[in-house]
This record gives sequence, structure tokens and C-alpha cells, in this order.
Amino acid sequence: MRHAEFNDPRLVAVYDVECPWSRDDDFFLSVVDETPKARVLDLGCGTGRLALGMAAAGHTVTGVDPARASLQAARVKPGAEQVTWIEGAAETLPERSFDVVVMTSHVAQFFVDDDEWGRTLAAVERSLVPGGRLVFDSRDPQDRKWERWNPIDSRRRVRLPDGHEVDRWTQVTAVQSGVVSFTQHYVFPDEELVSTATLRFRAEEELRASLRAAGFSVEWIYGGWDRQAVGKGDGEFLVIARTRTW
Repeated sequence: MRHAEFNDPRLVAVYDVECPWSRDDDFFLSVVDETPKARVLDLGCGTGRLALGMAAAGHTVTGVDPARASLQAARVKPGAEQVTWIEGAAETLPERSFDVVVMTSHVAQFFVDDDEWGRTLAAVERSLVPGGRLVFDSRDPQDRKWERWNPIDSRRRVRLPDGHEVDRWTQVTAVQSGVVSFTQHYVFPDEELVSTATLRFRAEEELRASLRAAGFSVEWIYGGWDRQAVGKGDGEFLVIARTRTW
């Protein structure tokens, strides 16, 4: 199944165990906190880890995601009643309703086609108030992270809350012009499940150009979660952009 880790309840449970709160969440929350009591949209909120953290910090949070299984997991977590959860995509967003939009966990890379990425940025821009901020992460292609997505370097064992263990690894299947396709394998005690996906690795100037075209100005692009310069951090592009003030 394509994107099964977000759509299959068994894999959603694995995702939740593998992805606890970490320094990427600290980074996004620190940026959001620069706007006190912000109205925040978490686009591609998944199982709600960051959305819940932002709500607990006093922000008014809306989580939007197209994956029903992920949203179902988010809605039963402690504090979930503090967040407005919406099943959908960027095109459904209300206009001029948010102070900050975040896209975490490399959601931006799932928009492989440039037209789709452009439409998403345009929808996000419309959803932000004048002077509102967009914050997202995207892997720096110079770091070539996909080279570590192989059965040896990526293999790990995940222990689920029920005590069962899952062996999992990632295998790249194609790399061409910044587009990387891969398959994730999950071996449960009773069966193996797989999830396929394709990501776009955009260069820094590609990101800057797409943001300009959508009406954003770029405030910062960091290279790591501690706000290091590009090329000096964690192989990331951590982008903070702002809409026009009129």
C-alpha cells in the first residue's frame, strides 16, 4: 500500500512508537512560541504529536491530514479535545485564519510534482493572515540521506506497547533528478506489510523560488535543529517564511 504507515492502523502504531517527541518538535514549537497564543495550522499533522504539544503550550491548534487512520490515533490521545482535527488537504483550508502554519516530518517532500507543491503553497498562503509565518522541514539533497535507506543501515526492531516486536527496514527502489522512491518493510510475528512512497529532494534555491512564486518572503533557512547554517547541521533545510503584510 502507498503511504501505508499513515493509513494502516497496524503501521500507524509502529510509527507512533518510532516517532516520540524529539528535538525537531522542540524547534517547531520554539518558532511557534515566537507568536504568543497563535492560531496554528499543523498541515500533515499525522498522529498529532506536535499538534498536541502546541495546544498544551497555549496555542489554538488545527490539525489537518488526509490519512484517516492517523487522525483516528490522534483523536484518542490525552489532550486531543484541545485540537480541531480535520480530515483533508491544503485546498480545504479557510482563508486568513491562521497566524502560523507548520509542516513537519518532511511533509513538504511528499509533494513531488512542482505544480502540486505550488498549489499547496498558494493554499497555505491564503490561509495565513498578512504577515503570517510558514515553517517546514525538507532534507538537503547534498546530504544524500537516501543512501542510508538500505536493508543494512536502516534495519531496526520496534517493540510495540502490547509487547510484540516488529522488524523493519527501508529499501530505495529508484533515484532520478531529485526524486527518490522507496519501500518500507515491516515484519510482524504473523505477516509482513510494506509501504511505498516517493519523495522530492529540492535544492535550497528551488525552495526559495517556489516560496517567492507563492507570495512568501524567506526569513531563515537553517541546516540543523539547533539553527545551524545550511551544510553545518543535520542535513536539513528548516525554512521559516512570511506572507506579505498587506
